[in-house]
Amino acid sequence: MLRMDDRYRNNANLYQGAKDIAREVNQVSDDYRYQDGNYERYAPSDGYHHDGNEPTQEEDAQSDATEGHDEDDEVYEGEYQGIPHPDDIKGKQKKKAPAMADEFRDKAELIAERMEDEEQLAHQYENIIEECGHGRFQWTLFFVLGLALMADGVEVFVVGFVLPSAEKDMCLSSSNKGMLGLIVYLGMMVGTVIWGGLADKLGRRKCLIISLAINAAFAFLSSFVQGYGFFLFCRLISGFGIGGSLPIVFAYFSEFLSREKRGEHLSWLCMFWMIGGIYASAMAWSIIPHYGWGFSMGTRYHFHSWRVFVIVCALPCISSLVALKFMPESPRFLLEIGKHDEAWMILKQVHDTNMRAKGEPERVFTVAHIKTPKQIDEFIEIQSSTGTWYQRWLVRFTTMFKQVWDNLLYCLTAQYRMNTLILAVVWFSMAFSYYGLTVWFPDMIRYLQNEEYESRLKIFEREHIDHFTFNFTVENQIHRNGAFVNDKFTKMKFKYVTFEDVLFEECYFEDVTAIETFFKNCTIISTVFYNTDLYEHKFIECRFINCTFLDQKEGCHLDFEQENDFLIYLVSFLGSLSVLPGNIISALLMDKIGRIKMIGGSMLISAVCCFFLFFGNSESAMIGLQCLFCGTSIAAWNALDVITVELYPTSKRSTAFGILNGLCKVGAILGNSIFASFVGITKVVPILLASSALVAGGLLALRLPETREQVLM
Repeated sequence: MLRMDDRYRNNANLYQGAKDIAREVNQVSDDYRYQDGNYERYAPSDGYHHDGNEPTQEEDAQSDATEGHDEDDEVYEGEYQGIPHPDDIKGKQKKKAPAMADEFRDKAELIAERMEDEEQLAHQYENIIEECGHGRFQWTLFFVLGLALMADGVEVFVVGFVLPSAEKDMCLSSSNKGMLGLIVYLGMMVGTVIWGGLADKLGRRKCLIISLAINAAFAFLSSFVQGYGFFLFCRLISGFGIGGSLPIVFAYFSEFLSREKRGEHLSWLCMFWMIGGIYASAMAWSIIPHYGWGFSMGTRYHFHSWRVFVIVCALPCISSLVALKFMPESPRFLLEIGKHDEAWMILKQVHDTNMRAKGEPERVFTVAHIKTPKQIDEFIEIQSSTGTWYQRWLVRFTTMFKQVWDNLLYCLTAQYRMNTLILAVVWFSMAFSYYGLTVWFPDMIRYLQNEEYESRLKIFEREHIDHFTFNFTVENQIHRNGAFVNDKFTKMKFKYVTFEDVLFEECYFEDVTAIETFFKNCTIISTVFYNTDLYEHKFIECRFINCTFLDQKEGCHLDFEQENDFLIYLVSFLGSLSVLPGNIISALLMDKIGRIKMIGGSMLISAVCCFFLFFGNSESAMIGLQCLFCGTSIAAWNALDVITVELYPTSKRSTAFGILNGLCKVGAILGNSIFASFVGITKVVPILLASSALVAGGLLALRLPETREQVLM
């Protein structure tokens, strides 16, 4: 790879000549200058195209005086001597001059010219989008991209809902459970940065289609795999794919919206994340508890109902993927990379679609020419005949990586450094508090349930039972210093039962399932265990005399009658539904009170709500407080999405959103880990951590610039 301006760096004479040519070219291209906020190349509103070459009255008079005299009929005296006409030479010089000038001009000068072009394009594009109107096309794209955003919301909830079933189906240990909950966030963290960067180079639509295809494929595959390692890998890649949804969706949709519609309609789009949570909760509630919704193939392969739930959760992603095939690329992105004609055709399509829907098909798209920013080619593409195929791909990969990396660094340049750092702190503090508390709420509810469950514990001392058949569930009991003689335990369950210093003599256990059941210091004589899951680790310091174990159950077994899971589904459903009022309020007020006040106010109100958690001493109180917190904090999330889109130019928009959303996932991981460790220990630390982070982020957000009146750069 060679830089184009390095070829002639030492040739002073040629450089001076190029500068002279550039001055001449600048005079020729004055008709593209932007003066007083107007574009001379922008078509006027009379519906006709004017190219700026209309004859004046003097020219009309001159043409009348020379009527019948054609200058082209004159013979140039040097024509028969092979000497070209001076006008032909001048025309060729004008055509060649721009290409020659770009080769010799300094890169900083080219960048400055591109920035000036981008500013002109921003204002012209705003006028074009207003002419296209807001109608059927935007609403169609709204629902298509909404499904992609809904898929992101579903992905966050899936693992949490399947974990209670998956841990028993796959025999997961506590450490494995923690890794399964963490792996999705890790995949999303990496994916959002990579896909955000690629979307600014390859295109919004293309990258979104690829990322959703990866998510759908591996989410579908994860429902069939039996091993823990492969399931973990599939969820990691699935999270990596869906990580591209947030940064691309908001950048993509914002580039079809006018300034007066942008804040409101991006906020409406955020509702699909809430819909994703409601969808996941409702499907989990209706599918997972039904054992009959699965099948088995032999003794090794089991497809339980939670796997059906995983497939159903992939449907929003698949639906969005199919619909995106019929949607165009962002014209704003195409203009940034110099594809004027493609962008013009898409904008005309938007205009015509909206006008037909409004009953005005006769309305003509009056835009004839759109300003295209200066294209700066830093690298020469390797020829297809050069090197081997993997060398060419390596060159393309390194080129793309450098361009994405340069975009990442651009977000930290002097112009954007302060805004990027403030947004990073606000995103992190918001995610740390929100995701930390949304995990802490269900864990606290489980803890309160366990406390209530333990309060109903029954203790039996020195009981003696002879010749009795147990064919029902024995639950939440402790038996001490008792004796069971000639008893049968058939087709029954032990749930949270402990036997301490108990004698079992000539008993018979058949088809018994034990959940959190242990035998401590027991004496077992002449007893048969047939088709049970009473494994060795469940007998602690016990003595066996003439006992037989036959056909022990293999693997782990699901319990579809756990009542606690139903309440967790209900809590998640209500938590997702509670953000609906906040979504509506933020959408209606986003363009009235501004993004900054929305972020600061929402975060400070959420911080105050955290202190009410000290009074959450029951399940119903915790559910109500969770709904209150989620409902007040959603406005800050919506405003953050809007201002992040508006603060960065088109060529860096998805990249910046991806970086900040990646930091958001880091905050989510830390919040989940830290807050969960204090469940059952103290409420003070999680409440203080969450409220402090929200106050700090809310106050710092007030230093950001307001963007509701600015055009999309």
